Amino acid sequence: MPQSAAGSIAIEPIFVPAIPVRELLPWAIFGGLLMLLAIYFVGAEQGATALIHGRGVHEFVHDGRHLLGFPCH
Repeated sequence: MPQSAAGSIAIEPIFVPAIPVRELLPWAIFGGLLMLLAIYFVGAEQGATALIHGRGVHEFVHDGRHLLGFPCH
């Protein structure tokens, strides 16, 4: 019986370079700050204290606020 074509393919290992923590840390901090800003706008903006006057931000994130369990009324 002849060999199948799949059996004759050699698989070479893939080299994955290591990423140093000093290169990753600034991006992790930046991402964390963006997440905190997003949580503020979804959870607290247009509440008792607001950075932006009006109801634009509140209405924009209204459904997402309820989806995440934040009360708003």
